[in-house]
Amino acid sequence: MGFLSDLMGGSPEVNITEVQKEFANILSPFEQVEQAYKLINDLFIFTDKRLILVDKQGVTVKKIGYHSIPFSSITHFSIETTGHFDLDAELKIWISGDSKPICKQFNESHNIYELQSVLAHYVLR
Repeated sequence: MGFLSDLMGGSPEVNITEVQKEFANILSPFEQVEQAYKLINDLFIFTDKRLILVDKQGVTVKKIGYHSIPFSSITHFSIETTGHFDLDAELKIWISGDSKPICKQFNESHNIYELQSVLAHYVLR
């Protein structure tokens, strides 16, 4: 996971062992965390079975949303890079049975190409 700090704009690397422990209550007994990426309060967790999007909401982070997506359910995904007037990049993930994608915004300091590459690795294997 050497590219994590580049991907997250200098953010510290996420310790997989700590993520495995912290999220043990939402993981199956035989599921292993393989990679994890932190974006401000959000977390992208790639396990050997699925993608878990963790959305820590609010300043005090009292409310946390967990979106579990089996890799086999991802029908397609796309990225939109930053532009001259639009400074946010965007990742969209479409899930089978849902016509609207899950959208995540990234500022220009994040390398959206790397996250797309990791997502492709898991979805296309």
